[in-house]
Amino acid sequence: MKTDEEIQKHVMEELKWQPSIRSTEIGVAVKNGVVTLTGLVDTYLEKKIAEKAAFKVEGVKAVAEDIEINIGFNHKKTDSEIAQAALDALKWNVMVPEDKIKVRVENGWLTTEGMVEWAYEQHAVRDAMATITGIKGVSNLVKISPKVNPEDVKKKILAAFERSATIDANNIHIENIGSKVTLTGIVRSYAERRDAESAAWNAPGVTMVENNLNVELTGLQV
Repeated sequence: MKTDEEIQKHVMEELKWQPSIRSTEIGVAVKNGVVTLTGLVDTYLEKKIAEKAAFKVEGVKAVAEDIEINIGFNHKKTDSEIAQAALDALKWNVMVPEDKIKVRVENGWLTTEGMVEWAYEQHAVRDAMATITGIKGVSNLVKISPKVNPEDVKKKILAAFERSATIDANNIHIENIGSKVTLTGIVRSYAERRDAESAAWNAPGVTMVENNLNVELTGLQV
């Protein structure tokens, strides 16, 4: 089991491994496996990349992300420019049904709304918006309206777990009420926790995943 000092060192190394962010401007603190990121970055995308980098490190249980965005002169955009860029991003993304998504921008904060059939479409909207230059943040209010039988959800998620090389299906309990899925149990790493949640989201008809999986690094075989 890694100590907090080891996790801190590895998170800092992972941040340095990301060419798109300046790791020297990001502070890393760790307590009981919980990583806190602080500092200043130029773009919202850098902020999200730093967060994802921290989650890649073995032993990380959670990430508290306190990074602030200081938009430099070269990245400053008007709300109109941001809105147009967001519409263009949706138009050129084959994963996104652009005709179902509405965009609004206020003081650099970008909000998306609409209705889609699949979770991957909702996530594609979120990821596309993260790349827009000049934004201070993103509120993805796109909702999922499934067109499948909720009774098949649990069966499909369990099958996905059993196919996965990184997920131990025996230690995870799946409960679904309609289109909402709740995961409970024990996993060996944050990566397994993340993969289980991702697999649940990929099931047709899922509109919400409540991930209550606990990460235990001792007593389990990796």
